[in-house]
Amino acid sequence: MVAPASKTVTHKRILSIALPIVISNATVPLVGIVDTGVVGQLGAAAPIGAVGLGAIVLTALYWIFGFLRMGTVGLTGQALGDGDAEEVAALLTRVLIIALVSGAGLILLQGPIFWAALAWSDASAEVEQLMGDYLRIRIWSAPAAIAIYGITGWLIAQERTRAVLGMQLVMNGLNVGLDLLFVLHLGWGVQGVAIATVIAEVSGALVGLWFCRKAFADPLWRAWARVFDRVRLLNMARVNSDILIRSVMVQAIFVSFLVWGADFGDVDLAANQILLQFLYLTSYAMDGFAFAAEALVAQAMGARNKALLRRGAVLITAWSAGLCLVLGLSFFLFGPWVIDTMTTSQEVRAAARVYLIYMVLAPIAAIFAWMLDGIFIGATQSRDMRNMMILSAAVYFVAAALLVPSLENHGLWICLLLSFVVRGVTLALKYPRIEARAQA
Repeated sequence: MVAPASKTVTHKRILSIALPIVISNATVPLVGIVDTGVVGQLGAAAPIGAVGLGAIVLTALYWIFGFLRMGTVGLTGQALGDGDAEEVAALLTRVLIIALVSGAGLILLQGPIFWAALAWSDASAEVEQLMGDYLRIRIWSAPAAIAIYGITGWLIAQERTRAVLGMQLVMNGLNVGLDLLFVLHLGWGVQGVAIATVIAEVSGALVGLWFCRKAFADPLWRAWARVFDRVRLLNMARVNSDILIRSVMVQAIFVSFLVWGADFGDVDLAANQILLQFLYLTSYAMDGFAFAAEALVAQAMGARNKALLRRGAVLITAWSAGLCLVLGLSFFLFGPWVIDTMTTSQEVRAAARVYLIYMVLAPIAAIFAWMLDGIFIGATQSRDMRNMMILSAAVYFVAAALLVPSLENHGLWICLLLSFVVRGVTLALKYPRIEARAQA
């Protein structure tokens, strides 16, 4: 088996990994827009609220398993770089077993989970009833939804991002088409949206497995002694648990940002929500290059090739820096127009313009944080990722306690950008360890 890491890292190779992910990410918001749009045609507010709240609950629930994608990229890429075909196959089997067991567990525990979700909601009785119907249908695709994380990571590690794009296009396209059929033509309402999503997620997982079919043609995927090897399972658990803790810290920052932003009134809250869409756009665009870093760094680590590791890290960071500068300039030039298209409220427009400068600076402040995340995931240096994220969160919360009382919403935005800078700087200080490991 010849490891892809033996190939030269070129601009073309980087773009061949990154661009399909960027295109794939562009389709993600479309599903939410169509979900909301079709139930909006029912002429009542309750279905919109039910679908929105239900989607938030399940997104948060499935997000817990997001570590499966990130951890799988690093571990699979390193096995690939090392030429260990048996471990590459075993990793696919492991993530699918985790998905099946975890998904089945969520289905069995849906009663208490949904009771807690409905108890947390302050929505009307009608919204809660429709939300319950939505959740009880959608939960049946839990194994497929979780499996998609692992399959995606396994494919990215092998630079097969076109397969990831194909999987997303099938899943999201089917979701949109079935939304229109079930809700607008058959009149199934909220339940129709849920059924459409279940069919789409199961289909997406099946398409992903089809892209993995060569692995199943080889008996290595069922080498059970390797699949359940204790040392490898413990290493996988260590990597994934560190990534999970890191992701919880990220969520803590963004949730607190939204909660504290509400203290400054409805206008500033609305302005923040609009401006966060700029940040999400940056994140979606950066994912392509971050994923490229994950795959190339993992393969270079597995091959113990320090030169390829450094070249990949430098070239991908250069592309990311260029993209972030373009995004920052675009937000400066076109941000006011985008704001005006997203709201008709003059007060919100004015407030969003005041804080727009932070969105101009955000891509620049976050360049190294996002790219080094990808590099550290590929190197499976998850402990450093976890610790630096905890440190960044601590700086964010301390800074918020000092700045927000006097600077209010300005202080909140400054603290968010500061957390990006701290994460980037601290990870950069830890980067030499990765090169030392590659050389060892």
